Amino acid sequence: MLELNDITKIHKGRKRAVDGITMRLGTGVVGLLGPNGAGKSSLMRIAATVTRPTSGQLLFQGADVVAKPEVLRRQLGYLPQDFGAYPNLTAREFLSYLAAVKGLAARSARARIDELLETVNLTEAVRRPLGRYSGGMLRRVGIAQALLADPRVVIVDEPTAGLDPQERVRFRNLLSELAADRLVLLSTHIVSDIESVANDIAIVAQGRLLRRGAPEQLLRTVTGHVWETVVGPDSVAAVQARHPVSRMVRTAHGVRVRLLSTTAPGPDATPVSPDLEDAYLAVVGGMPELAR
Repeated sequence: MLELNDITKIHKGRKRAVDGITMRLGTGVVGLLGPNGAGKSSLMRIAATVTRPTSGQLLFQGADVVAKPEVLRRQLGYLPQDFGAYPNLTAREFLSYLAAVKGLAARSARARIDELLETVNLTEAVRRPLGRYSGGMLRRVGIAQALLADPRVVIVDEPTAGLDPQERVRFRNLLSELAADRLVLLSTHIVSDIESVANDIAIVAQGRLLRRGAPEQLLRTVTGHVWETVVGPDSVAAVQARHPVSRMVRTAHGVRVRLLSTTAPGPDATPVSPDLEDAYLAVVGGMPELAR
């Protein structure tokens, strides 16, 4: 459905925000996972036709999107990381305005807006000006506007920022439903958001695509290399200096450490099943020998 061929974006000062990324994207949720500053947002803006690549090719169903962005824009719903709204409008007024801009008929737009306001749990705040919304509520308005025209391609950049845990679950469930017959490209640095919905994960860092695959493929790269051990508080720094540590929990018996190592890190270390956070840590620099 969407093809990115050797996409590169060089900003002023010659910084490569995106460095030669090639991906073919089809139906389903594709999770773009990487640390802050990895180039995710730059890549998402290119895919959403907001900015042009310095070089490379973007195709939608075979058509050149760089030359003719309207080919994709007619089928696109986009939620940028820095989404903003008119503070004096209510959610309904704001969505009605955007529906008119997108060319939706007034009657169908009203029904669609009512449906979306319920989907994002904003029906009780529908008469309140957006300037009085919390950050999480504004994010939900942003999600609704991205879905207004029932797009075939949905691009969402850090969509759960500011959402509480219950809202994040609601949104992830919504993405899963949407992905049944369309492409959803989701960018985040939160591993749990990707882990629960994406059937295809692309890990990026420093503008480059480091690894891509299904969650089970990524987990296989670290199977047998994830350990837990309990150490004294004074030993934590030494452990962190020798091994990538994914998490630590203080207990009555010491600090329980979960880490990556190709061999047992100590006589009392226990091998444990890997999760996506372990695989992500290995790929972005913790254990590059496992990320090949």
